[in-house]
Amino acid sequence: MNFRRKTRLADPEINFIPLIDVLLVIIIFLVVSTTFSKFSELKINLPVAEANQSKQKEGFITIIITREGKYSVNEKSMESTDFDDLVSIIKEAAQGKSDTSIIINADALTTHQAVVNVMEASRLAGLNKITFSTKVQ
Repeated sequence: MNFRRKTRLADPEINFIPLIDVLLVIIIFLVVSTTFSKFSELKINLPVAEANQSKQKEGFITIIITREGKYSVNEKSMESTDFDDLVSIIKEAAQGKSDTSIIINADALTTHQAVVNVMEASRLAGLNKITFSTKVQ
């Protein structure tokens, strides 16, 4: 029988140097193999409605589009919604001036096609300055 006391073993040590080497190699591999791509972005300047009332100036045509798609040019209602009639009425309202501005005031529930029709009719009438009116809250 062995009656000798066992000697205490030294505390185990963990060698961190190989661990650091392996982690460094993994980090270098990830940095080298990662591709950096630049994403293209669209810069859009959105219109802002201001609460200040601008001074009304002459030389503009106001076109109101109702929910049902009916047009009103300078507060005169149109009986028909025909595209050619809209072009002729806009030409008459412009009185031959090509620098006349168009202000489109459309109902929130009107179709996009009604607004596009006004824009196209303005283009065919030779008027290129188009503005959309906004509701101040």
